[in-house]
Amino acid sequence: MTQRVLIYVQHLLGSGHLRRAAALARACETSGMDTLLVSGGRPIADLDFGHASLLQLPSAAARDENFSGLIDDRGADVDDAWRVARRDALLTAFAKFKPDALVTETYPFGRRQMAFELTPLLDTALAARPQPFIVSSVRDILQAKSGMVSDQMAAIARRFDHVLVHGDPAFVALDASFPLDATLAAKIAYTGYIAEPAEARGAVGDPGWDEVIVSSGGGAVGAALLATAIAARPLTTAKDKVWRLLAGGELPGGDFARLQATAPQGVIVERARTDFRRLLANGRLSVSQAGYNTVMEILAARIPAVLAPFAGNGQTEQPLRADLLRARGRAELVAENALTPSTLAAAIDRALAAPVVEIALKRDGARESARLLAGWLAGKAPVA
Repeated sequence: MTQRVLIYVQHLLGSGHLRRAAALARACETSGMDTLLVSGGRPIADLDFGHASLLQLPSAAARDENFSGLIDDRGADVDDAWRVARRDALLTAFAKFKPDALVTETYPFGRRQMAFELTPLLDTALAARPQPFIVSSVRDILQAKSGMVSDQMAAIARRFDHVLVHGDPAFVALDASFPLDATLAAKIAYTGYIAEPAEARGAVGDPGWDEVIVSSGGGAVGAALLATAIAARPLTTAKDKVWRLLAGGELPGGDFARLQATAPQGVIVERARTDFRRLLANGRLSVSQAGYNTVMEILAARIPAVLAPFAGNGQTEQPLRADLLRARGRAELVAENALTPSTLAAAIDRALAAPVVEIALKRDGARESARLLAGWLAGKAPVA
């Protein structure tokens, strides 16, 4: 009998959570599991779900980079009626699909904003007979929380069967960003990073060839980095190269128009592209934030890198990842609160002058996650 896996994901600001969940869904379906991906964030047009089924819930996003509230697909604040409709749609999907495994991306180590539907989903799964395996899927580094909030998250996590950590403990272990007791530590399985394969370097004249690629991920933030890059260009040794600035699809139209208006000759400003990995493979230098997916793509491309990690509203995930890479000599770092044209230009020149340091990381996280899920569902003990 074909095993059924339901994967829940909610992205609020950037697109990385959904892209990882889509890769996991593709791997589960490829391994022979009937897979349903339930997404609560705004759709991404170019995303590949393979043969997995997709259920798009009424979409929600963060009101701003401070995560001060939720807005619907019209930009209006969500209300109680919207929350009830979302909860009911999610629980109906669970009841109809009858999964053998329920995978919640980030939760319970985040997504407290979605407790109105995730708490009932967890309770329903725990009460189901037969009860599905209940698994959390998290990235390598979690956002730091207060002790009380961490304790609350840990209490919920103890109700889960397993925690898939999409990282490599040789680079960073989960307890670097979240306190683990013996019970939680026993539930963790490191999968390696979920990463797309590297693109081959092209030829002279191909898109991105010898360019400085400045990107801000797929989300709504990053305008300051892109604007600072325009101002930094004439201060660098790369001032005569083409600079390509890639704005996230959710970056407000006004910010995007201002960037285009201020871009001098030799600077291209466009929205994020589906061939981003090809651009990196052909490029001379990457300037970016330090999101999970972008960093994996930079490492695969073996391109010099400058990281200006997103740190709004006390965010700690990207700064920690960037600092780990800087400590290993793999990237130059400019803190968000120190980002100026001169500091960025100096970091760019340092990166261009230094050799690219290779970091060996396990990068087959999607397929390994699917292997672990299949093993648990077959009643086998996971192999470390």
